[in-house]
Amino acid sequence: MKVINDLIGYKDKKIVQDTNWFMFSLDSVLLPRFVTINKNVKNILDIGTGNAPIPIILSTRTKAKIYGIEIQKDLCDLANETVKVNNLSNQITIINNDVKNIGQYFENGFFDIVVSNPPFFKVYKDTKKNDDIHKVIARHEVYLNLDEIVSIASKYLKNGGLFAMVHRADRLIDIINCFKKYNIEPKKMQFIYPKNGCESNIILIEGRRNGNPGLKILPPIIAHNNDGSYSNDVLKYFKEEEI
Repeated sequence: MKVINDLIGYKDKKIVQDTNWFMFSLDSVLLPRFVTINKNVKNILDIGTGNAPIPIILSTRTKAKIYGIEIQKDLCDLANETVKVNNLSNQITIINNDVKNIGQYFENGFFDIVVSNPPFFKVYKDTKKNDDIHKVIARHEVYLNLDEIVSIASKYLKNGGLFAMVHRADRLIDIINCFKKYNIEPKKMQFIYPKNGCESNIILIEGRRNGNPGLKILPPIIAHNNDGSYSNDVLKYFKEEEI
């Protein structure tokens, strides 16, 4: 069932979702607040934009033009509705296509920033996948894997541009190897922990294309209190920043 929900903490911002699939996650709130944005940023790309939570939150931080690309038409339709209901059609453009075809729309080096909340899980012969195709594509590297994402980000970033991604902590070595392979120097990283005393399960990482070495590790984020409620660490991300 399609619903229009308030984007909690973001004044007058809405998100169009379908309860038959899955609602956008905390990852999509943390990433657009993690990425470094300055006043010189002109163009941003969100790879695998889903129903566009990341572009909507990014729009509260910047006046830059934001492009979201999504392979699934159903999700693109939700994303376009989300953009329209927020009156952001002049700032956000949604593209329904495989990101591997992005060269049809943009020249190499077009973007100042690329972000992505990509599929986390590798696919093996014995991988058990959900029956819902929307969830399969969103969670598993069926159409797009880590190497391809980083390769595309590097190709379409300006020299010195930034790529920021949220991913599984247990794939950190793969991520750093891919960054290095495609000349994206890791510059900033933050570990997310589900609760106090638990191992980190999610990381936020940002790299600069052809950047100089030097990695900053930010303080950890504890996502939930012991009772399952959001921690103070997380609640601050449900408040708008001043542009």
